[in-house]
Amino acid sequence: MSGASVDQLQTLATRITALAHRLGMDFDPVEFELVPPAFMTEIAVYGLPVRMPHWSFGVRYIHQLIRQGMGHSHIFEVMFPGDPCRAYLVDSNSLAENVLVICHVLGHADFSRNNQLFARFMQMAGGRILEQAAARAHRIDAALAEHGQQRVEAILDAALALEPHVNVGQPLHRDPYPQWHPAAVSQPRDRFQQRFQQLPGEAAPAPLASAPQRMPVPPAPEYDLLWFIANYAPELEGWERDIFLAVREESFYFFPVFACQIMNEGWASYWHARLLREADLLPHDLYLSALKAHSDVVRPFAAERQLALSVNPYHLGFSIWEHVIDKLGLEAARRIRDEEDDFGFIRNYLDAGLAAQLDLFVYNAQPDGAVRIGQNDIHSLHEAILAPRFNYGAPRVAVTQLHADGSLELEHDSVTDGRGLDPKRAESVLGYISKIWRRPVSLHTLDERNNRRTLFGRARER
Repeated sequence: MSGASVDQLQTLATRITALAHRLGMDFDPVEFELVPPAFMTEIAVYGLPVRMPHWSFGVRYIHQLIRQGMGHSHIFEVMFPGDPCRAYLVDSNSLAENVLVICHVLGHADFSRNNQLFARFMQMAGGRILEQAAARAHRIDAALAEHGQQRVEAILDAALALEPHVNVGQPLHRDPYPQWHPAAVSQPRDRFQQRFQQLPGEAAPAPLASAPQRMPVPPAPEYDLLWFIANYAPELEGWERDIFLAVREESFYFFPVFACQIMNEGWASYWHARLLREADLLPHDLYLSALKAHSDVVRPFAAERQLALSVNPYHLGFSIWEHVIDKLGLEAARRIRDEEDDFGFIRNYLDAGLAAQLDLFVYNAQPDGAVRIGQNDIHSLHEAILAPRFNYGAPRVAVTQLHADGSLELEHDSVTDGRGLDPKRAESVLGYISKIWRRPVSLHTLDERNNRRTLFGRARER
């Protein structure tokens, strides 16, 4: 963008923000920054402007470049909730595109400030994630210098392989398990002793405390694998545990973004459309160009009209919010914004009529590459949309037993998961865990015939 365009964008950002407040939007201050396309791609791939270094981010970066080169991806903005919110815009995008992005970001800021899930996790993980991530990256650079790339990468391999395996129902900051069962008090052994103690003048004998017993580890299935390894791996050093806890904290920070993606993108799209429509301050040609960009963002198809086999969260969320606001009003929509995540949003507000209007359907991919239309009742449709969002998109796996010899047993909760488990990928992750656990690690699951199967971790070498 030219200097004149940047000045115009700053003026428009101020005026659009004022309009957003007049329309009742409620958000923390937003700091906008124009950055080059390469830097924006790095932010999108790493998830943060500065983050711990790891080879997997380089692989993602190459994939992103390929998608952009093929025209399958166009990054308009990256926004980080907090106080203040941080938003990055691409300096090579047109003025119209960046005006749209400013409106869109204000919608995200309104959502993240008011949604209860965002508020809960922001309170735990803190609203200064960028500074915290930069400090962690600095500490990992120091560990690389002190301990060498091979040791540090082994820890990062395991921690990032387990990145989605957190228990978001637990607090971010947890105490270790209690070591001992609560002291048990002995009771009279039979009814005669009970009645004897109740006779007048008989003093009740002092209760006899049983010998304390150690609590098993874990006392119940533990689904927060990052937390468990950070606290109970037998030979991890302090800096190694810090890496696991750092990855876990970032996973907590990103969870609301994942769990509310359809709601959040739809809400931001509704507001960018409305702000553009009501911002009579925009020149006519700029307004038309911005509307064209809006159409590109929320269209259901990737290119010209064709069969779409994946859901565009912008289009789906935008359509549901328009449907809700049309039927229930804006104030009811704001209550839904505050209280729901994608699970409640889809199940409660994507009805059969809207699904038919949007041409949504469930399909099954056959081994020969053919596509078969599956059940199209609204319940099946809801579950098909939400299944990839369950448990952070990862198989539901818990630590069930830590043996006296240090060997570790994990269990795939196939009953509540219902999605199966990829044995090759599971063995790969077990290999990373085994390398840093330094004791045998096994995982119990069910195969495609519902027969019990045990996978074993073998330390991976790259």
